[in-house]
Amino acid sequence: MFIDQARIFVQAGKGGDGIRSFRREKFVPHGGPDGGDGGNGGNVIFTASPRVATLLDFRYQRHHTAQSGTPGQESNKHGRTGHDIIIPVPVGTVIRDDTSDDILMDLTEPEQCWTAAHGGKGGRGNARFSSSTNRVPQKFERGTPGESQWLRLELKLLADVGLVGFPNAGKSTLISAISSAHPEVADYPFTTLRPHLGVVALNDDQTFVVADIPGLIEGAHEGKGLGFQFLRHIQRTAFLVYLIDISEWATESPVDSLHILQRELAAFDPSLAQRASAVVGTKLDIQGNGTHKETLAMYCQQHKLPCFLVSAVTQIGIDPLLHYLGKHIYQPVQQPCEPN
Repeated sequence: MFIDQARIFVQAGKGGDGIRSFRREKFVPHGGPDGGDGGNGGNVIFTASPRVATLLDFRYQRHHTAQSGTPGQESNKHGRTGHDIIIPVPVGTVIRDDTSDDILMDLTEPEQCWTAAHGGKGGRGNARFSSSTNRVPQKFERGTPGESQWLRLELKLLADVGLVGFPNAGKSTLISAISSAHPEVADYPFTTLRPHLGVVALNDDQTFVVADIPGLIEGAHEGKGLGFQFLRHIQRTAFLVYLIDISEWATESPVDSLHILQRELAAFDPSLAQRASAVVGTKLDIQGNGTHKETLAMYCQQHKLPCFLVSAVTQIGIDPLLHYLGKHIYQPVQQPCEPN
C-alpha cells in the first residue's frame, strides 16, 4: 500500500516545575533555599530516512508526544530533561501547517532533520532567587508548556525522470525494461495504482532515477481518475518523458494525446510546462502503427521536440533514449544534513 499524505498532531514535552525547598540538616541552624530547577521538555523532531518508503504508519498513529521534563528536587537537584521523540519520514516529505497550508519544511536530503515542536523550558527553583536581601525566597517557577500543532505531511517522490502518459501507454513495461523495478503489468486501464521508482545504470559512473507515475486522464488536474492523486510527484522530477501509444490499438491521435497530457500538467502546475522533456512513442513492436508513428515523428520534428520510438518488449530504441536522458538530466549537488 502506498500512502503519500497524512495529518498528524505533534506535542512537545512540558517543562518540569521548579520547587520551593529549604535545607533542614542537623547542626545547620540557618539552612538556606535548595529548591532545584525543573528539566526541559523533549522536542518533536522529524528526520528524513531512506529506510522509510511511505507515510503508512501515520494512518494508525496520528498523535506524537515527547516526554515532559521532571520537577526539580531538594538539595539543588535539577529535574531530568525529557527525551526527544524522533519521527522518521521518507526522503521527499513536505511538512505543512494544517491550518494555514504554509510549507514549514521540505525534507529532500537523507538524514536531514527538523524540529517541529520545541519542548517547554523547565521552571527555576527557589534557590535561583536567593540574594543578599532575600535569604528566604519563597518564589519558584512552573515549567512552560511544550509547543504543539497539527501538521500535514505530503510525500513527493524524488526522481530525475518522470514517465507521464495515459493508462496503458507502456510506462510500467518501460520502467521494467530499463531498471530493476517490477510494477504489475496488465492489459486493462489503471494497472499501476501507486508510483514506482527504478534506478537506471548507464555505466559504472552514471545512474539516474526514473518514476513511473500512474496513468493520467483528461481532467486529472480537477480530480478525475487516479492522476490527480499522484500529480504532486511529477513536481520533483528534473525531466519529463511523455509516453504516447503509437500501436494499432491506440484510439487517440498521438498529437492529441500529447496535447492533453501537456495541458493537464500545466493546469496542475504552470512550471511543468517549462520543464525539460522528451516525447516517446511506445509499443513500436505492434504491427499496423505506421500512421501513428509517422504522425508523431513529423509533429516532433516540426516543433523541435526530442522524439524516440521504442519497444520495451524488444528493446528497439531503448539505448538511444537512455543515453539521451543520461546526457540531459540535471544532477543536483547533495547537501549535508544540518539540523535546525
